[in-house]
Amino acid sequence: MSAKTLFDKIWESHVVLERDDGWSLLYVDTVFLHEGSWHAFPQLEERGLPVRNPGRCIGCADHLVPTVGLVRSTSELKSEKARKMATAQEDYTQKNGIRLFGVGDTRQGIVHVVGPELGLSQPGTTIICGDSHTSTHGAIGAFAFGVGNSELAHGMATQTLWRKKPKQLLLRFDGKSAEGVTAKDLILHAIAQIGTRGAVGHIIEFAGEAIRDLSIEERFTLCNMAIEAGARAGLVAPDEKTVAYLENRAYSPRGETWDAAAAYWLSLASDEDGTFDKTVVVDATAVGPVVTWGTTPEEVVSIHGRVPDPSKAATDKEREKMERALAYMGLSPNQKITDIEIDRVFIGSCTNARIEDLRAVAGVIKGRKASVRATIVPGSMTVKLAAEAEGLDTIFEDAGFEWRNPGCSMCIGMNGDLLREEERCVSTSNRNFEGRQGPKSRTHLASPAIAAASAIAGKISLPSGLE
Repeated sequence: MSAKTLFDKIWESHVVLERDDGWSLLYVDTVFLHEGSWHAFPQLEERGLPVRNPGRCIGCADHLVPTVGLVRSTSELKSEKARKMATAQEDYTQKNGIRLFGVGDTRQGIVHVVGPELGLSQPGTTIICGDSHTSTHGAIGAFAFGVGNSELAHGMATQTLWRKKPKQLLLRFDGKSAEGVTAKDLILHAIAQIGTRGAVGHIIEFAGEAIRDLSIEERFTLCNMAIEAGARAGLVAPDEKTVAYLENRAYSPRGETWDAAAAYWLSLASDEDGTFDKTVVVDATAVGPVVTWGTTPEEVVSIHGRVPDPSKAATDKEREKMERALAYMGLSPNQKITDIEIDRVFIGSCTNARIEDLRAVAGVIKGRKASVRATIVPGSMTVKLAAEAEGLDTIFEDAGFEWRNPGCSMCIGMNGDLLREEERCVSTSNRNFEGRQGPKSRTHLASPAIAAASAIAGKISLPSGLE
């Protein structure tokens, strides 16, 4: 038998049939739905198509759920649009026997946080959702990818999708990361190295010593942002940390089924001689804390550095791109990064809103006070309740941080969670595009620790002890 990669093993075990033109019909294990998926429902109903396997579909309410005040039912949503979409999701899932962690549910939260923490996302499976950051679930060794509503409807009706097999990119981080370097720093550094189109047409397998050292929660951050490098999905091979993370989750296997599942998951790692179409090696020992300075996730700089100078760009096109970004961001060439004053801090999103992220924030701000408005939005009710059981909410509130309920919030500027024009924010989310957090908003992507320290200092900063 030929050597296989992790992706080869997942792909080959899910191919139902292959066509001569290179397309394959792929079995889909799990379909996740959020409120925005409601457009797929009438596509099925108008054609009289039932849901093929309701037990393999899971709904979550996240994009349209306000994070201020406890909303117990969809009727309490203030936005007519939000009520319409959330009601459509409630009605359709109830009628078709689909589990829904909706408004008012104690397990409600961002779909890419809820799936793994409940054990609904599992290694070796295929997962789809109408959201580009579905790649997050790849951190446990699943092939997880975003789809449009037509494909979502196809997946619900047939439990399959037509796909051409993507190419494979091995992104290997050699060596150990330095103290204070997080998964967010690693992935931003890598995107800066290969560019936002560096992985187009590929899935990324993250590997190497620095990746093995990461917790599962940090691996979610990596795979979440694989999309920002242009990849179709991100993967990390399951290991003992993966097994430990999934054990005793609400929907994880039990008993003998668990033993068999764990053994299978551990067998999925890429064979030593598995073939990749492309390999990129990152020296993890050379990666330090970073932030974005521009308007794409590839415009990254060391927090110890300075704003780049367009006059030193290699091409006229690159110079013009840098000049546009600097004008939008209101920055000057060679400006010291730690001199950049900020107006807001947002800690949340499917990238960095898990319990480990919140513990890191608490460790930075305990006993201190925020000097700018800072908001913390947990990734799920499970995360929120865990944080409160540990007393983290008290630390946040004592430091002057707003402690919210779960939802997508300012990551995509929902429910009024917006920056004002030209407000500058350090954000733990995944995108810093023009207008992403509000018209003419200015976003610097960073790790939770940097975001927390910046909220205290009122400018982009490192936590004490790492300066």
